[in-house]
Amino acid sequence: MKENKKDPAVVGIAETEENIEVSIERKLIALYSLQQVDSHIDKIRIIRGELPLEVQDLEDDIAGLETRVENYIQQSTALNQRIAEKNQAIRDSESMIKKYEEQQMNVRNNREYDSLSKEIEFQGLEIQLSEKRIREFSYELTRLKEEIASAQTELNDKRNDLEVKKAELDDIVAETRKEEEQLLANSEENKKFIEDRLLAAYSRIRKNARNGLAVVQIERDACGGCFSKIPPQHQLDIRMHKKIIVCEYCGRILVDQDIVDAVKGKA
Repeated sequence: MKENKKDPAVVGIAETEENIEVSIERKLIALYSLQQVDSHIDKIRIIRGELPLEVQDLEDDIAGLETRVENYIQQSTALNQRIAEKNQAIRDSESMIKKYEEQQMNVRNNREYDSLSKEIEFQGLEIQLSEKRIREFSYELTRLKEEIASAQTELNDKRNDLEVKKAELDDIVAETRKEEEQLLANSEENKKFIEDRLLAAYSRIRKNARNGLAVVQIERDACGGCFSKIPPQHQLDIRMHKKIIVCEYCGRILVDQDIVDAVKGKA
């Protein structure tokens, strides 16, 4: 019986086609795996990314409140100084009045007496003006004390919130650091099966796509990213795993359920 021998050229073509098919399928698995890993890393960074912003906002608020309290204290110190000056002015005027009244007892004529009376009247007006200023300063001082108390209460609350947020951030960083490092290692491992050109396209699509999704599954005959319907022929091509196919509407790379299952099986 004559043995059937295959043409070596035909065998080579068949093997090449098989290798291409496996290579494309492996790329698709690597791409979808990379997408799952990168999406998980995104979630970790989003959670962690909001807390530093909250911590920074609290630190800015605290710095602003501390500056405000310091300004209030400086204003209060200045008001107390001005009140002390007005009290001294009142004592000086009272001393002058007493002096002028004593001089009136020894005047030689009415002109001197009238002149001293005018000085006494002037010092009396100075006392009234000083007392008015003291009341104004005291009212402003009371208002500032209330503002300081209110700002101090808010400052204490902000400091407590900051302490809680920092502790929460430290915990999340500690909890997610190891996981993120493992995910980054997985990401690099998947990139080994993807050529630079395709990897650059993946990164570009991820940057421009909603939620960072560059590789999506077909769901109900539609793109899992933009939800546009995919023609049956394209769906067949996607299931064949013979080439990388993108959505003609949003540009995302499309995979079928088999690729998804393969990635889940690896996990």
